[in-house]
Amino acid sequence: MRQEKITDNLTQLLDVLPPGIRSCLLGQPDLDGLLEIILDLGRPAEARFPGHEVQLCDIEVTPQDIDHVVTNVGAFGKDNRAGIERTLHRISAIRNRQSRIVGLTCRIGRAVYGTIDIIRDVVESNKSILFLGRPGVGKTTKLREVARVLSGEFKKRVIIVDTSNEIAGDGDIPHPSIGRARRMQVVVPELQHAVMIEAVENHMPEVIIIDEIGTEAEAFAARTIAERGVQLVATAHGNSLENLLMNPSLSDMIGGIQTVTLGDEEAKRRGTQKTVLERKAPPTFDVVIEIMEVDKLAIHHNVANVVDKLLRGTPPRPEIRVRNPEGEIDVVQEADADERPSRNGDLAPYETPEARPLPQTVRIFPYGVSRNRLERAIRELKVPAYISKDPRESDVVLTLKTHARKEPAKLKEATSQEIPTFVIKSNTYTQIANVVRSIFRLSDFEDEELALQEAEEAIERILEGEEAVELSPQTSYVRRLQHQLASENNMLSTSIGAEPNRRVRILR
Repeated sequence: MRQEKITDNLTQLLDVLPPGIRSCLLGQPDLDGLLEIILDLGRPAEARFPGHEVQLCDIEVTPQDIDHVVTNVGAFGKDNRAGIERTLHRISAIRNRQSRIVGLTCRIGRAVYGTIDIIRDVVESNKSILFLGRPGVGKTTKLREVARVLSGEFKKRVIIVDTSNEIAGDGDIPHPSIGRARRMQVVVPELQHAVMIEAVENHMPEVIIIDEIGTEAEAFAARTIAERGVQLVATAHGNSLENLLMNPSLSDMIGGIQTVTLGDEEAKRRGTQKTVLERKAPPTFDVVIEIMEVDKLAIHHNVANVVDKLLRGTPPRPEIRVRNPEGEIDVVQEADADERPSRNGDLAPYETPEARPLPQTVRIFPYGVSRNRLERAIRELKVPAYISKDPRESDVVLTLKTHARKEPAKLKEATSQEIPTFVIKSNTYTQIANVVRSIFRLSDFEDEELALQEAEEAIERILEGEEAVELSPQTSYVRRLQHQLASENNMLSTSIGAEPNRRVRILR
């Protein structure tokens, strides 16, 4: 998908400017690239474009010019920000000691569709995501797109906690760029953490989106939300994961740091001093994305492992993706093996107890999963397993995502006994076979036969009425075989996503 940039009601912003400044601005050649208009008392107005600034006219900004803008925009909040109703424009004030406004920064608000195709596989993973990056690189724009995609395409219950009306615009009716997501406004920035908790307790969201987590209270609220099983997508102050780790107020979001004293033997085994730094807890956010440039991202897929390596003095090696001039997504740096996402995109642990050895013959309890297909997978993969009728007497539980969300009594009983429980998205043979492979640590899901079986099942589902079916991530060679199979059956197919999650989508 190519990006489509929408300049959001630029005319409405121009209308609140003093006539003289508006006339000078309209004489500029490239208003589509306009970023900000700066009005400072006693100085000529400025227009900021990417890479350069332009002085508008030679007339100094007067108190009347400032008052003209202030009168024609919404009320300024305690964060000194105002907006224009039903737009994404933001007007920020600078005040003197008597609280009179002596300067204005009028930022152009734009909705940019298609910006998350570079990380679409990460957004679809149901993992909590934290965006980092300097101001102006597109963090808020991506939050807006995430809200639109998850609420619209995936029909999820999405709540936006919009502290400064930055994501969904000014006024009571949110901007259409957020799709079907709901927006909760925050009266004063100091109450953002309280509104975050209120959103979870009162409105049953599946996803919460927050812009600019910046305090310890907000970091604690984020952890509370994550522990309730809600997917979090947020931005935070800081340009990199290392910066965040050293921030005492926010480091809890990626696990926090504690000082640990080792015994003599353990210190000798590690080759370290007896006092070391270690991660204090599981991270609130599973994935951290550093926005290096608008179309260049560094993705830390496994935050827990990255933090552990940093505390041992090992620099991380994130996956780096860029959008090339043709609009295609390229992976210019692969992540280290222990920092990559799971290849099994359709497999997600419902609970992750400590690893424990399995018996020679494994008892699998299927909850809502086809017993016939599970029996077939056990038979064809030739693994020592059989189907159990009682979760209490099983070694592994297998269930569907729809059942896992509801947490029925039998699943709760299994998790309370720390029985490993795995979730699949749909009741297909391919996904059931894939989880059996995972249980017995067989080879990765890349063998041609199973991949082609999945493509055949997808074709059958489309013939039965489905519009499109996405397959599991595969190597380029296996994807080519799947494309050929689709073509032989008079189906359309396309490859989507970025490596290592690039996959085939088969369509009518």
